[in-house]
Amino acid sequence: MVDASSEVNPPTDRERLRKHFQKFSDGDNTYMQGWDDLWQTGFLPFDRERPSPAIVDTLKSRRELVENSWVIENGTRRRKRALVPGCGRGYDVLLFASCGYDAYGLEASENALKACKEFATKSGDQYPVWNKKVGQGQLHWICGDFFKDDWCRDADGKTLSFDLIYDYTVRIHLQITNWLAALTAAQFLCALSPSLRPNWAFRMSQLLAPPPAVLICLEFPTYKEPSSGGPPFALPSAVYLQHLSRPGETIPYDENGYVIEQASSETNKKALLRIAHWKADRTHKIGEGTDYVSIWRHK
Repeated sequence: MVDASSEVNPPTDRERLRKHFQKFSDGDNTYMQGWDDLWQTGFLPFDRERPSPAIVDTLKSRRELVENSWVIENGTRRRKRALVPGCGRGYDVLLFASCGYDAYGLEASENALKACKEFATKSGDQYPVWNKKVGQGQLHWICGDFFKDDWCRDADGKTLSFDLIYDYTVRIHLQITNWLAALTAAQFLCALSPSLRPNWAFRMSQLLAPPPAVLICLEFPTYKEPSSGGPPFALPSAVYLQHLSRPGETIPYDENGYVIEQASSETNKKALLRIAHWKADRTHKIGEGTDYVSIWRHK
């Protein structure tokens, strides 16, 4: 539990955020503008200043699942491409580049990307190359809408696919009457209205390259009651399983907001297969004991 004395007017911060986002819609670009406004004003209680220990542990100890950072494509060896949607200040992007991936940080906020570039210039040496033989990958900072294609085309106009996608959003930690609330700093899953989850799953399936490419999800918040609303919206593991098994389909929920689980054999052509799932040994304080990591591939 975080000592309240270490927080700066946290209930006021939480109320300020809620009032701020009441002016925007999660169904159009005005919601993205809401995040850009926060970066512009410097009101950033969500900045955790480092990658989650869970993704660091995954890259170090689950090599049989994540594999190396090179791939053969059309007879040519190239670095794998890693995508971090809603990358915030870019800590995870720098982490993947240090592991040898060509790392792409996607943000809807131009001001966030400005912060990414400044941080990479000033503090990139905090992310030394993991393996000198592999070397460091290139950094790509992109401003765009995750759900559109204009940001992910190569020089020939071809839509890029990615060998690794990391779905996790920066958390806002606020002390509120003896419990911690968390919000996300991007427009991704736990910040999205549940009605947009089919679009999220479909887009992930579109952007993920064929096997052995992987989608890594750090699942949060798994413990929350759906009736409590959001953001962050409750995300038990079953939500990931149902939506990623049927990307683009409307998935039924019961009257209490819990996803209605269907047989895993009932999938569609865009389905992703969960190949690993475990409780994170280390993660940020708010998710200790409840955060899970899942890894997905195309069937």
